[in-house]
Amino acid sequence: MAQGFPQGRLVYGMQLPIQSQSAIYAEAWEADATTEDLAEIARVADRSGFAYIASCDHVAIPRRLAEAMSTIWYDPVATLSFLAGITENVRLMSHVAVVGLRHPLISAKQYATLDRLSGGRLVLGVGAGHVQEEFEAVGADFERRGPVLDETIDALKAALGADEYPEHHGEYYDFEGLGQQPRPVQPRVPVWVGGSSPAAVRRAAVRGDGWLPQGDPRDKLPAQIARLRRLREEAGVRDPITVGAIAEPLYVGEPSWSVGRRTLSGKPDALADSLRAYGAMGVQQIQVRFRSRSRSELTDQMAAFAAEVAPHLN
Repeated sequence: MAQGFPQGRLVYGMQLPIQSQSAIYAEAWEADATTEDLAEIARVADRSGFAYIASCDHVAIPRRLAEAMSTIWYDPVATLSFLAGITENVRLMSHVAVVGLRHPLISAKQYATLDRLSGGRLVLGVGAGHVQEEFEAVGADFERRGPVLDETIDALKAALGADEYPEHHGEYYDFEGLGQQPRPVQPRVPVWVGGSSPAAVRRAAVRGDGWLPQGDPRDKLPAQIARLRRLREEAGVRDPITVGAIAEPLYVGEPSWSVGRRTLSGKPDALADSLRAYGAMGVQQIQVRFRSRSRSELTDQMAAFAAEVAPHLN
């Protein structure tokens, strides 16, 4: 398993609210939320045993997608760096950084600095991206974003390693003899690959330290995990891989309002029993999201989950 996570245990993390507000998952209260709201949620995660907090990445959203996606997407490096200064233990993850939008030396400079400032708490989640106009605006190649991402991961692994003068020679990027400090605190920054397409699963299997599926329902996960492990073995990659899953929306206790039919709600032991099924599939970390009507309801849910559900996950 990638550095920083206990072996043989199902751990839990969360993508932060407020910092990205897609209509698919944002709660109504987030639209008026403040920096202090974001900070307090991160603090609660930090003291409640969350394995990580995560921030998304989009540079600019075209008008055709703005209604569904919104244009609220905080920069992940700036956001996680801010939160690094007010937390102590929780790891800081980009979920996911569209690293193909930037030269890998630029991304390496940003994320190495973040790892240094946070005392070695970075998990670099990466993905291919899907917004064509965003790529075109910054001069990145949308049509070849898959092969570009493959090489970018290789280049980032070199540039985020121990060598002050990293070296990479590829089709899209070529560099050597260029020094970058500070170096990351971690000897090897874990790179987790996001996505559930066949190409993304293969990319995670061959190049990733972790896999971040996107939208796979429970019944599809076992076959995806089996394919991931088979491809990794065929590629001769012997390092363990952290397998993730995004759980259904959660509400600890009996809600007094409509939380949606997909939401898992009820007594803590029933929730834990349901979530343990992910561990039985071979999942090692679950990303949780709680239904809420305010910051205080969210932080109450997080604390209740940590105190009443999490102890029964393993």
